[in-house]
Amino acid sequence: MLDETLLDAPDALTGADTHGLLRKAAASGARARTALRHATEAGLTELRPDGRPRAILVAGTGPAVACVADILAAFGNGAVPVTLLHPAGSLPDPGALRWTLPGWAGPLDLLLLATPDGHEGGLTALAEQAYRRGCTVVSVSPAPAPLAEATIQARGLAVPLAEVPGEHYEGPDPRDAYERQTPAPPAAPGLLWALLTPLLALADRLGLAAAGPEGLAALADRLDRVAERCGPAAPTYGNPAKTLAAELSDALPLLWSEGTVAAAAARHFATTLTSLVGRPALAALLPEALTAHGALLTGSFAGAEDTDDFFRDRVDEPETMRARIVLLREGPPAAHSAAVAARDLAYGHGTPVSELEPAEGSTPLEATAELLATVDFAAVYLALAGGERR
Repeated sequence: MLDETLLDAPDALTGADTHGLLRKAAASGARARTALRHATEAGLTELRPDGRPRAILVAGTGPAVACVADILAAFGNGAVPVTLLHPAGSLPDPGALRWTLPGWAGPLDLLLLATPDGHEGGLTALAEQAYRRGCTVVSVSPAPAPLAEATIQARGLAVPLAEVPGEHYEGPDPRDAYERQTPAPPAAPGLLWALLTPLLALADRLGLAAAGPEGLAALADRLDRVAERCGPAAPTYGNPAKTLAAELSDALPLLWSEGTVAAAAARHFATTLTSLVGRPALAALLPEALTAHGALLTGSFAGAEDTDDFFRDRVDEPETMRARIVLLREGPPAAHSAAVAARDLAYGHGTPVSELEPAEGSTPLEATAELLATVDFAAVYLALAGGERR
């Protein structure tokens, strides 16, 4: 169960936050600005490509990489296929993972490597394999790490990873700067923007997204506003992230989305709830979600209470996880929206519904920032007040 009293106790929240998750979430805007500056200094924003690649391949470590691929695909709108390369290996250790290019990959394709580590031998080998195939390589990783060097040797573009502002990793040698003194959970918020921002700038140069410097600056500003609205000092009644965390305290989240960006946010939320909070969650697109998850609204996860014996003793009964639908949209529902049918189905089965939607008039970049940042804060509050990461 969620300790809801902790949500409105900022000092207690900070004390429970041993990994600095709230600070990392609040620093997302600053990290996006640093990432954009690194991309500019690396020459990425001044690229003059001859045309679009045939395909974009994405590889890396950590839960954020899948969201990077999802967002790039959403902004590309099918103009260029985006494929996430999944690793193979006998161990979950990043050093034991190996990636392989598809057999068709060649000079017309672009390989994007994104990692907070940069010492994965498998990614270094993948960069070398891409060079032999003639693929263009762009990486976002710590500057002194081997992956950045391998990217340069492959005649690619290496963008330094933006660190969390205020954190400096010191070692006896500058090349040891990648080593974290206090390891954070793999799904810690903020890292996504360090990886995604430079690649959005690249997508802008390729003509796949309207993500120029001004648009990315607006994205960082929106991240700052979400941090103000969703931060620990903001009370629950006016804080959408705390409200969502409280609503999901004993629920099985069914994350139903409308739109490609909202779908990416839903999948990211499901991944973060699983890897950071230890909470199962399911994501699905509307209208397919109505049939894909419909049985969960009538089975053992149904929201309606059993009233056969109202006076029975419930003290020793185990807590029951009930389904709760979270509707994620990129904007107000259109006339043909499936959101109305989703609400009708939910309320017909006594299933509660939460809704997330960016501020009216948001650009696609701002909508992306608001949705992702809000669900990140909500996951952190669930982790802290639920006791999973204390």
